[in-house]
Amino acid sequence: VQLQASGGGLVQAGGSLRLSCAASGRTFSGYAMGWFRQAPGKERDVVAAINWSGGTTYYSKSIEGRFTISRDNAKKMVYLKMNSLKPEDTAVYYCAADKIYRYDSSQWDYWGQGTQVTVSS
Repeated sequence: VQLQASGGGLVQAGGSLRLSCAASGRTFSGYAMGWFRQAPGKERDVVAAINWSGGTTYYSKSIEGRFTISRDNAKKMVYLKMNSLKPEDTAVYYCAADKIYRYDSSQWDYWGQGTQVTVSS
């Protein structure tokens, strides 16, 4: 599976962004998908994850209620809608795929390149 993330940018606090991740490969619907982020000097942490069908989702406590993960298996896309952005959300955001729904781990099999999200105060 090859992944291409996009949609990052500079936004003011309180604003919104939608990240997109395009996947290639014939079995996209068989993979769980996740969004991770890494701020300078910090580890890469899971932000949100979604199982293969979209019926189960996970959100980290730091973003719960503000971000929404979704997927479109027909289009081989996964999205992260980010509302009420805060300066502490500033990070490089990555999408990832794995056969296993590893919402509690960063050890996913496939990774896209990152997209920078910067939230100004």
